Amino acid sequence: MIECYLGIDIGSISTKGVVIDGYQNILAEAYLWTNGNPIDAVKQLLQELAPTCEKNNYSIVGVGTTGSARRLIGAMLNAVLIKNEITAHAVGTLTRHPDVRTILEIGGQDSKIILIEHGIVTDYAMNTLCAAGTGAFLSSQAERLKIPVEEFGTIALTSNNPTNIAARCTVFAESDLVHKAQMGYAQKDIIAGLCKSVASNYLNNVGKGKRIVSPIIFQGGVSKNQGVKKAFEDLLGEPILTDPYGHLMGAYGVAILAQRTNQKRPFTWQVKDLDFKTAGSECKRCPNHCEIISIRKNNQLIDAWGNRCEMGAIVK
Repeated sequence: MIECYLGIDIGSISTKGVVIDGYQNILAEAYLWTNGNPIDAVKQLLQELAPTCEKNNYSIVGVGTTGSARRLIGAMLNAVLIKNEITAHAVGTLTRHPDVRTILEIGGQDSKIILIEHGIVTDYAMNTLCAAGTGAFLSSQAERLKIPVEEFGTIALTSNNPTNIAARCTVFAESDLVHKAQMGYAQKDIIAGLCKSVASNYLNNVGKGKRIVSPIIFQGGVSKNQGVKKAFEDLLGEPILTDPYGHLMGAYGVAILAQRTNQKRPFTWQVKDLDFKTAGSECKRCPNHCEIISIRKNNQLIDAWGNRCEMGAIVK
C-alpha cells in the first residue's frame, strides 16, 4: 500500500480533489460542479477518485479541506486539517513555483490575489460580491452568444482589435455586449473584449492598490482561458505563468498541508455511501442569537459550529 493524502477544495461553483504521495506528486485528480450541494458533490468526487486509488493501492491516511464549505466537508471526512483558501493556494503554488511573487486567481464565482515575498504571504484580497470578473460571468456571456465557453480563449486570440466592453458590473457588461453586437462588431472582437473586461475588472477591484510583482502566475478555472491570460499580459506588460494544475491548486495545497501535520486518521472510500444530513438552528439562550449548524452521520451527531459562547454549544 502507498500512503497518500487527499486534499479537497469545496467551493460554491466547483469541487476539486487531489491525491498526493509522500513526495507531493499528484496521483489522482477530479473536478466537478458543486451544484449547490457540497455533500453530494464530495460523494461524487470520491466516486471518481476511488477506482484509480483502489486499483493502484493508494491508501488515504489523512484528508485536508479548504474552500467555502471546508468545515462541513472536514467534519464529514474526519479531516486532519481544515484550512483557509489563501494559505492552501499559496502552499500549492509555491510548491510547484517557488519563485512566484504574485498569484492571480479567478474561479467560478469569486476571485483573489495573493502577494508573496521570500515564500511568505504578505498581502491578499478577495472578491465575492461581484461576478463581473469571474468564470460565471464568462459562462453567462457564452450562453448569450451561443458559443461554448471552452472556445472563448481560442477565438479571442484571433482578434487584433478587442471591443471595449463596460467592465464595471455584470449588468452593464451584458447590456454593452448586446449594444456592440447590434452595432456590427465582429464576434471574435467582442469575445476578446469580454476576456479583456474580466482582466480589467479584476485589476480594478481585487488588485486595486496592490503592487503586482513578477513572476506572476494565473490560476483558477478561468486560467484555462488563453484570451484572459493574454489580456492580463497586455494590461500588466508582464509575462503570465499558468500551470496545468492551476484549477486544482487549492486542493493540492491543502493535501500538502495535511501531509505536513504528520497526523493519520482512518479513511474509507465507503464514506461516499453513508448518509449525511445538516441542520441549521438559531440559539436563543443569549442575545447573540447565533446560527448553529450541525451535521449528522447515519443520524449520529458528529460536529456542530456557529456558537460564540458555551450556551450555544451542541454536544454529542
